[in-house]
Amino acid sequence: MTRVVQVLTQSAGGPVDHAVDVAAELARRGVDSHVVGPRPVHVPGVTWHDSTVAGKADARGARDTLRLLRGLRPDVVHAHDRRAGWLARLAAPVLGAPVVYTLHGVADGLSDLVAGNVRAAERRRRDRLYYLTGERLVTRWARAGVVVPSAAVATYAVESVGLPERLVSVVPNGVDPARWRPSPAPAGPVTVVWTGLLGGVKRIGLLLDALAAVPAARALVVGDGPERPLVERRATEPALLGRVELAGWLPDPAPAYARGHLLALTSAAENLPLSVLQAMSCGLPVVATAVGGVPEVVRDGVDGLLAPADDPAALTAALRTLVEDEALRQRAGRSARVRVAESFSLAGCVDGLERVYDEVRA
Repeated sequence: MTRVVQVLTQSAGGPVDHAVDVAAELARRGVDSHVVGPRPVHVPGVTWHDSTVAGKADARGARDTLRLLRGLRPDVVHAHDRRAGWLARLAAPVLGAPVVYTLHGVADGLSDLVAGNVRAAERRRRDRLYYLTGERLVTRWARAGVVVPSAAVATYAVESVGLPERLVSVVPNGVDPARWRPSPAPAGPVTVVWTGLLGGVKRIGLLLDALAAVPAARALVVGDGPERPLVERRATEPALLGRVELAGWLPDPAPAYARGHLLALTSAAENLPLSVLQAMSCGLPVVATAVGGVPEVVRDGVDGLLAPADDPAALTAALRTLVEDEALRQRAGRSARVRVAESFSLAGCVDGLERVYDEVRA
């Protein structure tokens, strides 16, 4: 039986949710599926090994994690977040197994190197050294396979990072349509669901600006972060009063999608966000910035509406259109559900990953 180990150093976020979903699907297929990382999650058929690497300087945590990985004798090691990716690739020669790394995102200071994105933070001197030169060298050192969820970021990996094209595989993220199911449309005003970190690249302020100009809608904001106090203050403004609900971080966002009529994504940069796939699978159309791999999923005018990341007026207009046109919302929501089931299912994602596993083992 093939043994595949997913490696994490983060305790929450999209890479964690994705890795857990992949591990569970592999277990259902009869793979000896393991996860090494913090914050154990009980998943049927998956063996979780509690391990913490607190930061780049946590030598003890790194040593203990590598000892654990070697003891598992894996056939494939699949690292997800950046720290896990560096750890597994640097240690590849002593792990006794091929390494796969999923490039889930691009550093904020380099985000404009991906088509559709705008730069989400000031570019630091170390960005090119660490995220371009370092990524290129450590991948070649490990002879690792690199999985990228979107073609947009795969192009970045080849053209900006300089990875050999033969090492890069596009395997879109996927969700389980049986898990993320449509609910009856809720009564009351049109509710726009927004989910993510309150701060930085996610640009929650753009949602609030657009919502203020579209008085027929309200927002359900799922998430937490450094800009929560700002959102709480803005929610008391006359144009937004009584129209913004902060739900905080939810371990399961499905109930939030069930309360919504559409999803809004306002990011300056993305790869292929799970929140978009989850919401679409739940039958919600999407209003989004056309960043990263989002246009590869959301077909403008079919599954939702897209706007350039640097055009807030266009985003507001798209939101207004979808809020005010119920027939369009319903039609796009049905299309979104079919789109995910046919092209972005968890089963299809794991089919692609297993092909990559076979290639690196060969």
